Amino acid sequence: MTIREHDCVVLTADLPSERLKAGDVGTVVHVHDAGVAYEVEFMTFAGNTIAVATVDAAALRPVGERDLSHVRELQSA
Repeated sequence: MTIREHDCVVLTADLPSERLKAGDVGTVVHVHDAGVAYEVEFMTFAGNTIAVATVDAAALRPVGERDLSHVRELQSA
């Protein structure tokens, strides 16, 4: 499945440097090199941006029809 700008995506691997974990959901804001990597914005449900990260395609998947939202509290740095 093709991932495009503005699509919601799910991390499939932790990104410790950004305090993100597999399962976190973000929005694609830019597609690099025809889908080799993506610039993804991760936000709280309150609308605060936590990170804008460049993520390899292998560490993302599109949101699926059977995915369920789940909340985790972001730990302090």
